[in-house]
Amino acid sequence: MHPEIRSPRAGTCPICGMALEPLLPAAGPEDNAELRDMTRRFRISMLLTLPLLWPMLGEMLPAVDPMRWLDHRVIAWAQLLLATPVVLWGGWPFFVRGWQSLLRRSPNMFTLIALGAGAAWSFSLMATLLPGALPASFLMASGEPPLYFEAAAVITTLVLLGQVLELKARSQTSSAIGALLKLAPRIAHRSAAGGEEDVDVAQVRIGDLLRVRPGEKIPVDGKVVEGESHVDESMLTGEPAPVRKGIGDKLSAATINGSGSLLMVAEHVGAETLLSQIVQMVSEAQRSRAPIQRLADAVAAWFVPAVVGTALLSALAWALIGPPPQFAHALVVAVSVLIIACPCALGLATPMSIMVGVGRGAHEGILIRDAAALESLEKIDTLVVDKTGTLTEGRPSLQKVVAAAGFDENEILRLAASVESVSEHPLARAVIAGAQARGIVPAPVAGFDSDAGLGVWGTVGGRHIGVGNPRLLQAQRIDASALMPQADAERVGGATVIFVVVDGRLAGWLSVADAIKTTTPEAVRALKAAGIRVIMLTGDHAATARAVGDRLGLTEVVSDVLPQDKAGIVKRLQAQGRWVAMAGDGINDAPALAQAQVGIAMGTGTDVAMQSAGVTLVKGDLRGIARAVQLSRKTMRNIRQNLFFAFVYNALGVPVAAGALYPLFGILLSPMMASAAMSFSSVSVIGNALRLRKVRL
Repeated sequence: MHPEIRSPRAGTCPICGMALEPLLPAAGPEDNAELRDMTRRFRISMLLTLPLLWPMLGEMLPAVDPMRWLDHRVIAWAQLLLATPVVLWGGWPFFVRGWQSLLRRSPNMFTLIALGAGAAWSFSLMATLLPGALPASFLMASGEPPLYFEAAAVITTLVLLGQVLELKARSQTSSAIGALLKLAPRIAHRSAAGGEEDVDVAQVRIGDLLRVRPGEKIPVDGKVVEGESHVDESMLTGEPAPVRKGIGDKLSAATINGSGSLLMVAEHVGAETLLSQIVQMVSEAQRSRAPIQRLADAVAAWFVPAVVGTALLSALAWALIGPPPQFAHALVVAVSVLIIACPCALGLATPMSIMVGVGRGAHEGILIRDAAALESLEKIDTLVVDKTGTLTEGRPSLQKVVAAAGFDENEILRLAASVESVSEHPLARAVIAGAQARGIVPAPVAGFDSDAGLGVWGTVGGRHIGVGNPRLLQAQRIDASALMPQADAERVGGATVIFVVVDGRLAGWLSVADAIKTTTPEAVRALKAAGIRVIMLTGDHAATARAVGDRLGLTEVVSDVLPQDKAGIVKRLQAQGRWVAMAGDGINDAPALAQAQVGIAMGTGTDVAMQSAGVTLVKGDLRGIARAVQLSRKTMRNIRQNLFFAFVYNALGVPVAAGALYPLFGILLSPMMASAAMSFSSVSVIGNALRLRKVRL
């Protein structure tokens, strides 16, 4: 409930009094010491409490009323002996936490429980030890003082039951992290000159060669150096179809190898693997605070003092104008108000839903950085999406090389590949791969520089080479009219054209095509169906961008956009009152990702993009955005249901406990019923949150 609290050891939260939980749960069975302790206290308390219900049963069935055979003093002492262990031993954690809350000046639910159960037991103790010291207003018609040992014991036992149920339910909210941790294999087969040896995964180092046999889990992140197979990545991405892997392809820890044998080289181990980063991100997100929590926080700050004040005023009213015995009724009312108004349900309403929702997202391959991003997703009405690597595969391939008069195709490809060999852009990789496929070896480059809005340049063999878009030609005042008609025709087909400049002259152009992801059309349809406006934003030429937009059915396409202008476009949309999400995968998308209300990064993109985003799609599948929006909407609906239930419960429960029904129906709420209702409210809130684990996306 209070994620800002951190402690190096186990203990209780100084604000809410609940037990602190490990930042990361264990991969194996969880050793929940608090649950074991509460369960033991509940079982023993229940055995001692059951005999205390005999006098209550006797009020309804006079034939079994112990008062017919036993003296009031005997029954009082018997109840004292049975109730005292329940209240003082079974409820000891509540009294400790209640006392600590007063010392810390942070009253909470345990303050109210300790006051309520303690008042009922203390009064009954005085009535048993010093019955003659009580004034007549405390005595029943029989002249005997009332006893509330059974109420104190039942309150304690029911609160213990509520704690047991709550702790069990709370442990399920972390099941997503536990399931992720269990995915990691324990053993790796390290390959060396002397053969293979089985080692603990923790002993694997970067650069180790590892054998992955058919049906085994990938031990760490790396890439294939030998063999082919299909790998099931559904545990990380949520997509059931196995992915074909061959030499050079990336592998992620905990994914499952198919029928082939793979030899891989380890590239990321330990906390650097994708699985470990996912676990860390999910854990941090589950403990973050959503803006909607501010409402509950504002109420909780005044809630406990208000409840204590209400209990005192109600008791005073009953003591002054209530029916006899006035003070006995006043005590019952005060205890009932204190118990039924415990703010546990109110405090749990938001964090429980956030924990379950974020965990559910992780199973779908949707990593949510914090609760604020999850809440903001619900309001998204506009999605600005980058083209390369987001709508498309991001793995473009070289299609054509066209040389200007006086230049050779292979030579301009060699020069372009030489300069692009230093660049990180996906188009640069396509140029280099195309050159290698033709047997062309890039040359060393000196004086490399780049501008994300123009292109790259450097010196190769004493010649100044520039590779970029038409703005590069404009900046250098180079006439491209001779080759522009052919380039325009290529763009109409959806290809990207890259111009090559040698010593200030246009040497030719390269055509690179980037296939649209097979899942993108479905994702666009799903987003439109969800009422989200989709805008494609790209630095590509207008003809290329329009061709891609037409194939996807996108009517809003913004092309020729400089990287620094992307954030400005997001700002303009926000100024129009739009709630904007930005999806991208490159370094040039980072400012726009940070500017948008929700930044969505492709897990296949750069680390800078992922660090700037509130949501990361592990495998870069845009369908994950539609699922993330659905998850956000259903999580926020779940939170509102919880908050509504908690507020209404207290709004109705406190007046009833104060005796509002007594003038009309003669009904006065028993403290035991108040305790049962309080425990039920907390468990019902958690149970409602757990429904998110099964919700359809």
